Amino acid sequence: MSMPEDPAAELARLRKRIAAGGAEKYHEANRARGKLFARERVALLVDPGSFVEDGMLANARAEGLPADGVLTGRATVDGRPVRLMANDSTVKAGSWGARTVEKIIRVIERAYAERVPMIYLVDSAGARITDQVELFPGRRGAGRIFHEQVRASGSIPQICALFGPSAAGGAYIPAFCDVVVMVEGNASMYLGSDRMVEMVTGEQTTLEAMGGAAVHCKESGVGHFLVKDEPAALQVVRGYLSYLPSNWRQQPPTAEPVAAPDVDLAKLVPASERQAFDMRRYVKGLLDAGSFFEIQALWAREVTIGFGRLDGRVVGVVANNSMFKGGVLFIDSADKATRFIELCDAFNVPLLFLSDVPGFMVGTAVEKAGIIRHGAKMISAVARATVPKMCVVVRKAYGAGLYAMAGPGFEPDATIALPTAKIAVMGADAAVNAVYARKIAALPEAERADFVAAKRAEYEADIDVLRLAGELVVDTVVEPDELRAELIARYAAAAGKGRDFADRRHGVTPV
Repeated sequence: MSMPEDPAAELARLRKRIAAGGAEKYHEANRARGKLFARERVALLVDPGSFVEDGMLANARAEGLPADGVLTGRATVDGRPVRLMANDSTVKAGSWGARTVEKIIRVIERAYAERVPMIYLVDSAGARITDQVELFPGRRGAGRIFHEQVRASGSIPQICALFGPSAAGGAYIPAFCDVVVMVEGNASMYLGSDRMVEMVTGEQTTLEAMGGAAVHCKESGVGHFLVKDEPAALQVVRGYLSYLPSNWRQQPPTAEPVAAPDVDLAKLVPASERQAFDMRRYVKGLLDAGSFFEIQALWAREVTIGFGRLDGRVVGVVANNSMFKGGVLFIDSADKATRFIELCDAFNVPLLFLSDVPGFMVGTAVEKAGIIRHGAKMISAVARATVPKMCVVVRKAYGAGLYAMAGPGFEPDATIALPTAKIAVMGADAAVNAVYARKIAALPEAERADFVAAKRAEYEADIDVLRLAGELVVDTVVEPDELRAELIARYAAAAGKGRDFADRRHGVTPV
């Protein structure tokens, strides 16, 4: 009869086997696709030697299930504590078993209790169908993961880096995160595989065409950053965290003040409002040099969003960009701005609105798609945001676009206009046409141009920015080279503002 293995020797053997992950052939397959081992990803992300693993021995004695396919634990990133999970795709393609689910639930619970950011390094084929009774329906089943993510939302930052698939129900882990970084060519999200889609709908497609990284970062908006490789993805995670506090009770981390780039802001804005310009250049010229961290740069580009710093202090920027669709607000851009405003408000990031907006899009297509519903959500988010918020009218703010960009009726801490600013129900050309269309049509053709020019001049005089300042519609008018200093001073003054909005549990999402 053989003697039982010495416990210490067995533990050492198990740890060595678990640390190696799945079979070598799976490691080779991943390397061929430019994919790192889960433990390599963790080591690249966190501070050296800081990772402390929990649940390493899950299913330790089961054949082919080291750590049950997921690493969980705590670490530090740039000296700040975090909790994290990382799917090991060399173990049954990173799929979930009962112990996998329990480990993920526990690490989110810990992150929430400790009030530290939660990082998800995702590369998973989804649930193991053969284990569905154990992992799917129960009180501590897969659904509990999403319950815990929702509870943690707005309390702690939740960041997902997606290196491979995030399939079926597992696709909701990224969906419930604040931000999703996707590696081009490898990352994907989908509720049903291409084979399932063909079986259910008859559609023939591919995973890349249906749920690849480019699709989600450029078309669906589920992805926020499209990167070329895994080290770049992990760098984005570190960069993103550097702008946010560890939890909702803290303030964003400050940095050493850096001067703005030597940019003539006045020259960036064309005299004609019909001429487009790239608002991203304006943003970069206004903020501390090198501090602008754009989010969702490839989707709904008519709105530019991202973090930056003014004199070392974090701000969240929402800016219209006329380079794309004239800066008009569409359904996707309203959704993009809404979520970012809510994110900033949750984590005490002051908001800076840079307005050059003709308004919301009109027409049959957008009305049928619910532009009113989506626009109402953006306006609602602006109203609810209680962080310091500044409305800067760079060039124009027309119609409900003024409301969506934190106009005077939405309690901004200041409404600042540049000399180029125009605030009105609509632009001069549209207004003259709306009021005088019949009169213009009745005039001889030779007289029409002079009539329109005269009425346009009257309208422009009516909405003159100095008149608006005189009527206290705007708080001040500043030259572009004065704007940065004005904003720094006003944010400093607003830093201690109260954060109460309404006496209620929560509002009801508009329509």
